[in-house]
Amino acid sequence: MSPTYRRTRSRGGVGYSGVTGYAACVIPWIIFALVVVPLVVVSFVATRRRTAAGEHPASEDAEARARTEQEFAEAEAYEATWREEDKERHRQERFP
Repeated sequence: MSPTYRRTRSRGGVGYSGVTGYAACVIPWIIFALVVVPLVVVSFVATRRRTAAGEHPASEDAEARARTEQEFAEAEAYEATWREEDKERHRQERFP
């Protein structure tokens, strides 16, 4: 028998029952699955909602939202050009 099992007498008094040892090993995992996992899921969903609400506040009008989207588009375009320049610079550094 495994050392994690508790040795208790079976009903007939002969041998040992592994059921109590098995239950002692499994019950904490069941509690973990039923308590901790849902708490992690709920906290993840709450964090995502808070992040989404922070990106576009409720008081933001259509003009401010369009300006924000335009700024993001400009930033992405700049990032794309920067990456192309960086690739070229990296290639020149490797092969002079």
